[in-house]
Amino acid sequence: MIDIGLNLTHDSFDRDRDAVWQRARDGGVHAAILTGASREHSPKALALARSRPGEWFATAGVHPHHAVEYTAECDAELRLLHQHPEVVAVGECGLDYFRDFSPRPAQRRAFELQLQIAMDTGKPLFLHQRDAHADFVAMMKNVEGRIGAAVVHCFTGTRAELFDCLDRDWHIGITGWLCDERRGQHLRELVKSIPADRLMVETDAPYLLPRTLKPAPKDRRNEPAFLPHIIEELARDRGEPASAVAEATERTSRQFFRLPAKAG
Repeated sequence: MIDIGLNLTHDSFDRDRDAVWQRARDGGVHAAILTGASREHSPKALALARSRPGEWFATAGVHPHHAVEYTAECDAELRLLHQHPEVVAVGECGLDYFRDFSPRPAQRRAFELQLQIAMDTGKPLFLHQRDAHADFVAMMKNVEGRIGAAVVHCFTGTRAELFDCLDRDWHIGITGWLCDERRGQHLRELVKSIPADRLMVETDAPYLLPRTLKPAPKDRRNEPAFLPHIIEELARDRGEPASAVAEATERTSRQFFRLPAKAG
């Protein structure tokens, strides 16, 4: 299994990062893509990735929440990070009109500049979109044919939005949001429509602890070790064996991020 969205630079992991990963390995998680989502954390994701070759890889980007920090200097820093082979995707980048932590014009500018990095490097895109579907699709359409593969990370949208993504051959990342009966129930049906070669799985840890996980950790911190639980829920909704979903999502993830084959 591969966790394609793990915020391992988060300070909640500072005290036991190695133990967290050992638990994940013991549960069958072989590799992870460490999310770089800000000017501060993208270099940290790379540094961690370089410490475990073949197991940890990184993205480098600026989340729309941090779009105001996207200066010319920031752009230059990201481009330097993308010279390293351990950085396998551009992002996390995109638009978030749900929280609007950065002004929308700043979000669109930061997204546009990161789309340019994707065009210049040929690397796949690790995308974020919340309550901004129309603008998001319009901006992606502007670069159609000039970017490579793209994954909409932590998909939580509607059926129409899902098929907009699939019609453009984008990949879909499914998280423990699926396990949230309050706001993720609609995903139970939608995941049946995602082709196996477009489907990947992620924890988004330490966020989005699956609400169906029993017993839940006392500190409510999500971990990559809980990825098998997400896969089990996803497999049940798709009417497939968990082993088949684990194998298919790992294969798709390795192809998408151009990862080396698993040892052994």
